[in-house]
Amino acid sequence: MNDDLRIGPDGTAVCHYFEQLRLEAYPDPGSPRAKAMRAGKPPSECRKLSGAPWTIGWGDTGPDVVEGLTITEQEADQRFARRMALEFEPAVRAAVKVPVNQRQFDALVSIFYNAGVDALSKSTLVRVLNTGDFAGAAAQFPRWNMSGGVRMKGLDRRREAERLVFLGGDARSAIAAALAKFP
Repeated sequence: MNDDLRIGPDGTAVCHYFEQLRLEAYPDPGSPRAKAMRAGKPPSECRKLSGAPWTIGWGDTGPDVVEGLTITEQEADQRFARRMALEFEPAVRAAVKVPVNQRQFDALVSIFYNAGVDALSKSTLVRVLNTGDFAGAAAQFPRWNMSGGVRMKGLDRRREAERLVFLGGDARSAIAAALAKFP
C-alpha cells in the first residue's frame, strides 16, 4: 500500500527547515553533552560527556557520523535522499495499512525521520491512523515533542508543522503557522 509514494517537496521542506543544514557533525540536542552546553558548562567539562547520536547534514545520524566529521552540501543532499529511499519511506509504507495522500505521507516520513522508525511504527499515531481515523492520527503528532525526556520548543514547532501538512497544508504555510503558535 502507498507503494507509489516518495517524499515530496512538502516533506523535504519540513525536514530541511527543522533539521537545518550542518556540514560538521554536532551532538544530538537531547544528549548529555548538548544539555551541558546549553546549561553553560565549561567546554572542557562538556567534552567528557556523550554527544551521541552525532548528527550531520540534514539531520543524518548513523555509525559513520562521528565527532569531527565534515561533509559538503552535495553529500548532505545525497545522504538525505538515500536514507529517505532506503529507510524512512519503506518504514512508513510498512507501518501504514491505509491509503494516504502525498502530504500525509510527507508528514509521516518527516516524523519517522526525526523521532525514529521503531518508536513510530508501534505508536498510537500509527495504530489510530490504521483504523482510518485521520483526525485522531493528526492529534497524535504534538505528543512527540520530547528529546531526552525534555520538552523541546523546536519539536513543538516541528510537530505542529507536520500535523498541518498531514491535514493538507503546504509546508510553507504549515511552518509559518507552527512558528506563530510556538514563538
